[in-house]
Amino acid sequence: MSKKISLKEAMSIGIGGMVGGGIFAVLGLAVSLAKGATPISFLIAGIIALLTSYSYAKLSNTFPDRGGTVKFINVAFGKTIFSGTVNNLLWISYIIMLSLYASAFGSYAPNLFKIFESSTLNFHFYASFIIILATAINYYSIAVVSKIESISVIIKLLILLSFIIIGSYGLVGNENLSQFSIDNWENSINIIAAGMVIFVAYEGFELIANAAPDIKNPDKNISKAYYYSVIFVIILYVIIAIVTIGSLPFNKIATAEDYVLAEAAKPMLGKIGFTIITIAALISTFSAINASLYGGSRVSFEIAEDDELPHAFTSVFWNQPIGLLITAILTLIVTNTLNLESISTAGSIGFLSIFAIVNFAGYRLSSKMNSKKLIHLTGFIVCLIALVVLIIQQFKNNKLGIIVSFSIIFGCFLLEFVYKRKLNQN
Repeated sequence: MSKKISLKEAMSIGIGGMVGGGIFAVLGLAVSLAKGATPISFLIAGIIALLTSYSYAKLSNTFPDRGGTVKFINVAFGKTIFSGTVNNLLWISYIIMLSLYASAFGSYAPNLFKIFESSTLNFHFYASFIIILATAINYYSIAVVSKIESISVIIKLLILLSFIIIGSYGLVGNENLSQFSIDNWENSINIIAAGMVIFVAYEGFELIANAAPDIKNPDKNISKAYYYSVIFVIILYVIIAIVTIGSLPFNKIATAEDYVLAEAAKPMLGKIGFTIITIAALISTFSAINASLYGGSRVSFEIAEDDELPHAFTSVFWNQPIGLLITAILTLIVTNTLNLESISTAGSIGFLSIFAIVNFAGYRLSSKMNSKKLIHLTGFIVCLIALVVLIIQQFKNNKLGIIVSFSIIFGCFLLEFVYKRKLNQN
């Protein structure tokens, strides 16, 4: 990069990565699991993200590299089958996130434009259309991708903050506030599981790691960028959850589960509010798909350069890494075959696994980073506990999501095992 990144810009990368399409896609899902305790679920997920950001901050300071997570895993564990499996899982998790964003776009878009009589056809049309459009833009110009992301971060934050301010005013004397009573809380397993299913809404802070070599005053600003952005998003999500549950009865939230944030704007602003939030969701998910396609293709390129994917992934197609086209095709397949809950579960299991390993990497490298082993270890243990709770809860209610998740992890291992064996034979 020709210029250094300020603290403000680094925070924008983290906030923009987190407040993408996740909150629009998974809020209704969280409420269906935790009911009145949904703000607690968001807080639990946020605390895990904050603990993990400590490991990321220390690793980014000591090993600044545009490879980000890929670099940290390889430094801590060497270029082994294990590290290759984890890095491949990171790439596939990007694809899962892309599918989540596309699913959110496909759920919100028909509220403004209906081409087909069937809602299912509308969903698949819009979800597929936005992936293809974003892929075309990535091939056309990376500068356009960057511009779209910069503008969209400002728009979506302004709209969400306005939603919070107006919605908070509308809560005064609202009868739906009774939904927060402990009688309306689900059991502790469901509350934690809700936080883990929507954990994908927090994963974007790790993008700061890729920008670490270009951040001004890295000793101070890298840590601040992680902590400030995660804390800001925790507060934002918790308040959004409070306003949503305080504005709508549970039965309406269930009916509008896939576009609940837009529905929550109706009691305060009517149809106009519904339309504004829908537009915000479309802008957010579109920009998130744009940025994640770019990021995903770069991750596959980095992994291939480190001999953890075939070198064919370093080849170029239309002046972009071939991984961009492969990522887009796989995203289309996942989006059009899995439901939202299964996509969200697979994404959360993927990133919780990766973050657990990053925390353990921090623990192993703590002597080189002069960091606190206990915090790294706590982050590792908390991620593992959250992962186990999510698997147990989802196995009862969403076996497909668990089967898909374990199939992805096994597939990443098998791919790496076969590739490394072939590489060693040559």
